[in-house]
Amino acid sequence: MVTVKLFGLLRMDSGIKQFTSDAASVKELYAELQQLASKNGNTITEKNIRSCAVLVNDIQADKNTKLKDGDRVVFMSMVAGG
Repeated sequence: MVTVKLFGLLRMDSGIKQFTSDAASVKELYAELQQLASKNGNTITEKNIRSCAVLVNDIQADKNTKLKDGDRVVFMSMVAGG
């Protein structure tokens, strides 16, 4: 089981702070995240998720990163401003 945490706009838009999953890769989390957000009455697109920085155990990852039991996954929305 992996622990998934959301930060920034993705957290606000999805209504999800954290969840656990048996996903084998980061890509598998996309559909699960969309489904959980939908249960909260929110809509998250794959584009929203792909625009986030992803960390697995505090190391930058991508959608192809494999997951194992005990991993910590963080989705962090990128923010720009000035």
